Amino acid sequence: MANFTEKAIKETFIELLEEHPLSQITIKDIVKKCGINRNTFYYHYDGMPALIAEIIEEESKSIIDKYPSVSSIVECFDAMVEFTTHKKRPIMHIFRSVNREVFEKNLMAVSDYFVCNYVNTALNDIPISESDKRTIITYYKSVCFGLVMEWLNCEMSADFANEIRRIFLLKKDFAEEIAALLQGQV
Repeated sequence: MANFTEKAIKETFIELLEEHPLSQITIKDIVKKCGINRNTFYYHYDGMPALIAEIIEEESKSIIDKYPSVSSIVECFDAMVEFTTHKKRPIMHIFRSVNREVFEKNLMAVSDYFVCNYVNTALNDIPISESDKRTIITYYKSVCFGLVMEWLNCEMSADFANEIRRIFLLKKDFAEEIAALLQGQV
């Protein structure tokens, strides 16, 4: 029963986010539309931030599960774009709210997963230190995260996303180039 109720609360909340900014949604709105009482809501969630965190974490896990491996930085970026556009309006409403930190934390986790996956695959046969590999991961993770954040700030502009993809396509072997340069370093 708990899973059914939690699912209903989450689905109702997402429906409301499709229609209204987060600042205009109350727990009263959720329980009324969901057909439950406030105590039932609070039995499952401590409040709106807990509900938002669970939804974003589930979406993060879902996109990660969808891509067990990635073979390029372009694929990393595309997966992150898919993560943010899967539920575009609700994501933008959360992104523009005081709960943005929850979204950013999970976007960084998604970025870390995809970039680690890509770098470990791309550099598998290149003997570099774990420290150097971590430096490359940190660089790419920060670039992907920053560009997706800027893309969100541009209201998910298709033109901006295409420009970023083009840059990544032009620099598709950059991780290997960096690793080759680092091989000769102490």
